[in-house]
Amino acid sequence: MATTSILWGTTWVASKIAVSENLPPFQMASMRQFAGGSCFVVFFMLYKKLPLPTLKQFSWLLVLALLMFVFANGLSTWSLKYIPTGLSALIGALYPFSVVIIERFYFKSRNINLLTFIGLLLGIAGIGIVFYENLFQHHPEGFMFGVVLSVFAMLSWSIGTMFIARNKIDMNPYYATGWQMLISSAILFIISQTAQTSIPLQQVSLRIWLAIAYLVAFGSIISFVAFIYSMKKLPAAISSLYAYINPLVAMVAAFIVVNEKLTMNILWGALVTLAGVFLVNYSIKRNSEEVIAEPEQ
Repeated sequence: MATTSILWGTTWVASKIAVSENLPPFQMASMRQFAGGSCFVVFFMLYKKLPLPTLKQFSWLLVLALLMFVFANGLSTWSLKYIPTGLSALIGALYPFSVVIIERFYFKSRNINLLTFIGLLLGIAGIGIVFYENLFQHHPEGFMFGVVLSVFAMLSWSIGTMFIARNKIDMNPYYATGWQMLISSAILFIISQTAQTSIPLQQVSLRIWLAIAYLVAFGSIISFVAFIYSMKKLPAAISSLYAYINPLVAMVAAFIVVNEKLTMNILWGALVTLAGVFLVNYSIKRNSEEVIAEPEQ
């Protein structure tokens, strides 16, 4: 859990570094997911001798690749071109709120009790504090566009979470993750070639290659292995705690590495928001229902 909390928090900063120069976000995300997915798939096919996914499994993988890696990861990576790292990470941590609201009003399957309602109010208040702090800063062009991208990424993760809960399939989770990364890398590559101006690989700077290497090794491989392992070995209430640590790690790391502003107001706003997220998740788990925690960048 500690590995997941720290590494996924720092990968937000690595993504920020990679997209802060001339590499288009979807091209970077495609390179990262291709490298990480290839490692998983090659290992399980050659060493573990697992077969190719069936048509039914591939359909399931395609949906999750779109929701979790193309939209959630791809859009959140794109958002980092326009908004601070900590803000993007904090918006991503709000996904339990949208899960509760979508299930309540769309599926009619979730009752919002008093504890859930208090959690929702705290989350909104905390985000309000963070935005109030950012309101008086000079923002680069596209700030609100970045916020919208981050919100859509969070919503996509929420829908993916609900899809997993309602459509389980018998497949090794590490192998499945590798295939999702590979499928998403192909889709992201097509998008980067058509919708964004991609650059030749020889023009990618050493700084960006090092950031991508960090994302692949620590964000796409080690963190995912630690995350899935902790979900298997630890109680859900403990293994999901990393979701509350990720944004704080991202904020502090961004402050240290890329000089992003970190004030007491932003920090208090983040803590209030994460307290709200905790109450929402706790109220759900207390009713013997489980929300899967948000993985990251």
